[in-house]
Amino acid sequence: MNASAQSPLIHLIDDDAAVRDSLALLIGTVGLRVQTWADPQDFLAQFDRREIGAIVLDVRMPGISGLAVLDSLIAQGVDQPVLMLTGHGTVELCRRAFKAGAAEFLEKPVHDEQLIEALQVAVRQHIGSRERMERDQDAQERLAQLSAREREVLDFIVEGLTNKAIARRLALSPRTVETHRANLFAKLECESLAQLVRRYAG
Repeated sequence: MNASAQSPLIHLIDDDAAVRDSLALLIGTVGLRVQTWADPQDFLAQFDRREIGAIVLDVRMPGISGLAVLDSLIAQGVDQPVLMLTGHGTVELCRRAFKAGAAEFLEKPVHDEQLIEALQVAVRQHIGSRERMERDQDAQERLAQLSAREREVLDFIVEGLTNKAIARRLALSPRTVETHRANLFAKLECESLAQLVRRYAG
């Protein structure tokens, strides 16, 4: 089945052509797009970090190791989860991979169900992470629309103060506070106090 252009993209980096072909075929059966790479340097040069998906990375490759590739991705702030594969797994290697930021560490020959499950978990986590990032960015953009006084009123609302208490703190009339409150609710597109606190507390 052909995955749609909107489905998550899995980058598979392994110098073994047989492994690349078999794993790409497997991953494609669950509706994920797959892009294979024989050379990790090519991957690092061409990788589009904006994509939703995950990275499957062999530990031992000629030229540059999988751990070095992982270090480079983490240093660049890449947020796609990285699953490490190795045919020479040791406890120390596993520990180093997780310490470096790997999401999962699997030994070859990897079981089909194990890889698919790990990838699906990783993709779900990445989608959730991107959605939270978008919500946070949207919240910050809405906050930037508030006046200085509206921002003060917001801070007091989040602290749990009543309109009358806020009015005393800011030396304003309760009616003026009510006006600021209504304005900031409209600008932040919040329909309830609970929604406002959930989005903007802290």
